[in-house]
Amino acid sequence: MSRNTNTDIWLAGTFAAISVDLLVYPLDTLKTRIQSPSYTTIYKTTQGRVSPSLFRGLYQGLPSVILATIPAAGAFFTTYEGLKYALNELTPPNSTIFVPQAAVNSVASAGAELVSCAILTPAEVLKQNAQIVMKDARSKAGKSPTIEVLKQFRRQPKKLMSGYTALAARNLPFVGLQFPIFEHLKQYFIAKRGKRKEEAGLGNKVDGILERASITALSAGLAGSGAAWITTPIDVVKTRIMLKAGEDAGCGKGSSQNSVGISEGTKIQKPGGWGVFKSILKKEGFQAIFRGAILRSAWTAMGSGLYLGCYEGGRFWLEEQRQNDDAESDLKMAQSKDVKVGIGPSRSQGDKVRKSAWQD
Repeated sequence: MSRNTNTDIWLAGTFAAISVDLLVYPLDTLKTRIQSPSYTTIYKTTQGRVSPSLFRGLYQGLPSVILATIPAAGAFFTTYEGLKYALNELTPPNSTIFVPQAAVNSVASAGAELVSCAILTPAEVLKQNAQIVMKDARSKAGKSPTIEVLKQFRRQPKKLMSGYTALAARNLPFVGLQFPIFEHLKQYFIAKRGKRKEEAGLGNKVDGILERASITALSAGLAGSGAAWITTPIDVVKTRIMLKAGEDAGCGKGSSQNSVGISEGTKIQKPGGWGVFKSILKKEGFQAIFRGAILRSAWTAMGSGLYLGCYEGGRFWLEEQRQNDDAESDLKMAQSKDVKVGIGPSRSQGDKVRKSAWQD
């Protein structure tokens, strides 16, 4: 068990999440627009070419994500580390019950994701609806798309939780696939790195912040890209449900956009996940449920690598700082015990202290 406190884990997770959001957010915006039902009508020209509007305002909706990232990322990693530690206590040598490490990692990541999704869902709904707001359709220049969308939800605030089930349904299999593979790859690369260092006469410990962060980033990127590709159909359904919530709340009314939710071809009365999935398949074909898969895999590989790499690096740095502080504190305590008070050799001069007359 590491020496990290919950605060350390929270800070490391938050730093990692914000770093990734700022770097890969434009790719997430592109993915949302490609998966939206209005992609072919708004983001493509009549000749079938990609419209320049696809690449405008790539950071729209970012404020809502940043605000939600701080509690969500911290809650995820605190829950994940806590569950993983608790479940490992149930395995040998602490218990006679055998639980595979892959199962421990899957359960821990799934529990953490459910907590995180509850915090992220409103921000995700705001973000995705803000990502498809047309800049030239706003009534006032410089008006924030996030604020514009948020105002539409004032009349129906419950709509902000639309898509929690779809978000959890996407993220649970994603982390269930990613984290066991990630942990396995990380241990494999650490063992391989340790062996190389031992052969070079440098010992077998892999405890450098940079090397741990690099190994974690590589492992997370490889695991994340595969998991992202497999779960793309669920991601498409999640996107449609969240955009439908925006349409129901009035987002995009009066603008040049078509329906921002489930398009005319896929519109249904009760847009449950399974109903949306069947409707997309029927009206748009099989290729529609994998729309944006390559882009999603690419940015997930980059994002997961940066996310977990920054988290691991930040966590080890905080742990190292805590160990240094503890060592310094222990040294001061040891020194204070050596200080002699009263009669005896002077520590500064080495002379005997004379007794006063009243001590005789």
